[in-house]
Amino acid sequence: MVGGSTRVPYVKQQVKAYFGTELYDQVNPDEVVAMGAAIQADILAGNNKDILLLDVTPLSLGIETMGGLMDVLIPRNNKIPCRAGRQYTTQKDGQTGIIVSVYQGERDLVKDNRKLAEFILQGIPGMPTGLPKIDIQFVINADGILQVKATELRSGVEQQIEVKPQYGLSDEAVEEMLMASLTHAKEDIQTRSLVEAITEAENMLQLTENFMYKHAAHISDEEKNATSGAISNLQTAISEKDKNKIMAASEHLNTISAPFAERVMDIAVAAALKGKGIL
Repeated sequence: MVGGSTRVPYVKQQVKAYFGTELYDQVNPDEVVAMGAAIQADILAGNNKDILLLDVTPLSLGIETMGGLMDVLIPRNNKIPCRAGRQYTTQKDGQTGIIVSVYQGERDLVKDNRKLAEFILQGIPGMPTGLPKIDIQFVINADGILQVKATELRSGVEQQIEVKPQYGLSDEAVEEMLMASLTHAKEDIQTRSLVEAITEAENMLQLTENFMYKHAAHISDEEKNATSGAISNLQTAISEKDKNKIMAASEHLNTISAPFAERVMDIAVAAALKGKGIL
């Protein structure tokens, strides 16, 4: 029992009736919280190794990825201290900076979660999409402070920030966010599937159009016309936001473009090896 009002017999009676169990009131209710804090401090200082008290993350922590999706790095109920990381890359050719937005919550879209912080990793060398390797690390220390660090591994460029995830977050707010994630679970799964399909389709469109522009001399007019038609169909499917149509149109575009893409790559390999011996 905690708090001076728990000395009142009627309070004890009601609490006992509510939980249906005997009460433990052998510790001074005015001192019990301070005593617990002192014990925890003694554990954190390394003096007491006989007792283990674990703090956990009340909600999941992650970052925003393409399409406004929440990518979780540290799931809820993970014990503190803890560390987690993942590698990402750029969305466009020649991109020299990325925005790292940190969120807390259980929903699949970041707009439905709680934004904690944001920073920009600048100075990334301009490279084609997919080549930069950006390592994102989340570290929560024993005090519950979250350190987010982003590093471009090829160049060594890095940026970091510290936030306190629990700041301004009541138990009621946590419960509401958890209930919302359960209530909208089916809707969130469908939304994530659609967003992922659109994101993948848009990447395919960009890559295909760039490839056709760079290697137009090796692609026949018939192939260009067929590919243009498949691109148009995929763009229409994306605008209609129909996941099944998007996936079917993406597969159709891939089927049409694969033969000339392979042929162009063979030409490039042959040119690179011309006049060279193979051991």
